[in-house]
Amino acid sequence: MSGISTHVLDTSQGKPASEVRIRLEVCVDEEWAPYASGITDSDGRCAQLVPAANVEAGKYRIVFETGAYFDGLGIATLYPEIVVILQIASDRSSYHIPLLLSPFGYSTYRGS
Repeated sequence: MSGISTHVLDTSQGKPASEVRIRLEVCVDEEWAPYASGITDSDGRCAQLVPAANVEAGKYRIVFETGAYFDGLGIATLYPEIVVILQIASDRSSYHIPLLLSPFGYSTYRGS
């Protein structure tokens, strides 16, 4: 998939994290502005926040609203939001950013 997408996996539950709200923001003149949003599906995927044709070079951030997700499970978390900042080149490539999540830790990387 091209553009910007993500996949959230809850490593503490051993399954995808569904219904996680996600905001994508872009940095314009040193200020963050809303750009796109989505909610993970039953497989933990937000397949295409932004199509490749709309991805411009610049600085973006993905905000994962993990507090509401863990509240829904009745689990306390240290990270009510997780923010991942990206520097995107002008090549219109695919940027798939998975998030591995648990109540007290997380990891992310550029996937394929």
